[in-house]
Amino acid sequence: MAKVIILTGDAAETLEVFYPLQRLREEGYEVDVAAPTKKRLQFVVHDFVDGFDTYTEKLGHTLEADIAFKDVDPTQYVAMVVPGGRAPEYIRNDPDAQRIVRHFFDENLPVASLCHGAMLLATSGVLKGRTTSAYPAVQPDVEAVGGVFENGAGVVDGNLVSGRAWPDHPEWMREFMKVLTSANQQ
Repeated sequence: MAKVIILTGDAAETLEVFYPLQRLREEGYEVDVAAPTKKRLQFVVHDFVDGFDTYTEKLGHTLEADIAFKDVDPTQYVAMVVPGGRAPEYIRNDPDAQRIVRHFFDENLPVASLCHGAMLLATSGVLKGRTTSAYPAVQPDVEAVGGVFENGAGVVDGNLVSGRAWPDHPEWMREFMKVLTSANQQ
């Protein structure tokens, strides 16, 4: 059975972890959730409230990480997912998370990135000349490393499929499944 890895950590957006996790399992993929350490992760729920200039954050679900970043052999996986939330703000500084990201781009393997996930991609040095969507507040991070920001729901640039946030799930996962299916038929 082909394996996919999700790179995340505490304060990831609940929907942005669970939706791809369940969608990929539905398609028959084995999915490992990787984090800085192998522990129970606390996710959050981001939502928009009238009168607020940005999203609000509440505690969400928890999930046990399957593997620590340092123990990941990326050659064991056919694709990678980087959900958003606040987790990418701190996992982007983890050298093993960066190592994993670079492997998927070096090998041109399917990558799905959503919301603040682009922060990890930017710090890993893989966005120069690449087009990606992300939460609009992350646009400066994308452009600072030479990436091209596109404010879209299911943006595809080669092996990279991206979206702005959890409301983009249908378009984001639809496009990612096409890229993943095509890559696994070769």
